[in-house]
Amino acid sequence: KVKAVLEKRLQAYAGKPVGVAIRSADEIAAVLKANPFPKAPPNFTVAIFLDEPPPKDALKDVKGQQDEQIRLGKREIYVAYGSGMGRSKLKIPAAANGTARNINTIAKLAELAAGDDE
Repeated sequence: KVKAVLEKRLQAYAGKPVGVAIRSADEIAAVLKANPFPKAPPNFTVAIFLDEPPPKDALKDVKGQQDEQIRLGKREIYVAYGSGMGRSKLKIPAAANGTARNINTIAKLAELAAGDDE
């Protein structure tokens, strides 16, 4: 219900459909904990949030992969961009309707959602 209300209001504001990804505080914390690339720079590592679990063959149609590492999560696709995102040619069709946030942002969201910002 929250997702539908937000999408409706954002569409009214933006004049076009805007997708929304909803996660609880526990889910955000779990995404951060499940990061399969803990030694990669957090600003070069993202979780792409999806509405549904990625299909088992989600990485089959990946194009342009160079030094990026990719792993599937529960409702995320994790990517560690070895040389950063700026020049990456990586295309993940299964992530087309997702929204990516880097690990620094996810850590801050987890902190805020847990109420640890004092």
